[in-house]
Amino acid sequence: MTRIALVVSDVDGTLLTKDKILTDDAKAAVGKLHAAGIGFTIVSSRPTIGMGFLVAPLGITLPIGAFNGSSIVDAQLKPVAQHLIPSAVAKRCIDLLTDHGVDIWLFTNDKWLTRNPEGEYTAHEQRTIKHDPTIVTDFTPYIGQACKIVGASSDAALLQRCEAEMQQAVGNQAIAVRSQTYYLDVTPPGHDKGTFVVDIAERLGVSLENVATIGDMQNDLPMFAKSGVSFAMGNASDDVKARATNVTETNERDGFARAMDIVLKTGR
Repeated sequence: MTRIALVVSDVDGTLLTKDKILTDDAKAAVGKLHAAGIGFTIVSSRPTIGMGFLVAPLGITLPIGAFNGSSIVDAQLKPVAQHLIPSAVAKRCIDLLTDHGVDIWLFTNDKWLTRNPEGEYTAHEQRTIKHDPTIVTDFTPYIGQACKIVGASSDAALLQRCEAEMQQAVGNQAIAVRSQTYYLDVTPPGHDKGTFVVDIAERLGVSLENVATIGDMQNDLPMFAKSGVSFAMGNASDDVKARATNVTETNERDGFARAMDIVLKTGR
């Protein structure tokens, strides 16, 4: 396998267990990367406010990618590069999700906004990002600040249909892709986990062929396509696994740590 100088990891379904736990094996694996001189950072569909709790346990010093990589922040969560969904597109997305009866969240750089505090995934998101929502009756005052819009629903088939309709509705003016079977993310155009990987590699002077990426969902495919080596988690769908160069164990069986064992064997 190609010698690796930089690892970029997804968070949910990859670095964390289904209960949002960062295991000791995962922390130890990242510590070994640091000791070997291999760079490490994370990129996620999570908002900026939901990334900070991972910085210290993983010793992250490199820039981090939030909102599927459309926002880049430093290790203190201060913006390095930030992009927004065009206002007209944001309104179109909210209208479409409303028509489908899907719970809607709007994220700015520092706020999570919802009209429904009793939404079926609201408590789950609170536990996940370790942050409380701001309850609003109208998204309109915040549409010009939208870093990400999320449609949340336990009806996976409905959300899959929403994804297809959303992609048609936004065209090339935004990116619409599910980050989980129950979350449909809409993020700014022209920026994804792949562009984040390219940016970080350029900042470090690392060739893309010497970058390893690891993830579990469709929104991880752009970074798989940019990196020399990619790992799909064992809990990923078959189509995601088919697009990776390697498949590791599930996130419940420390698949991240097992993948890093392989990376460490290559050295820098």
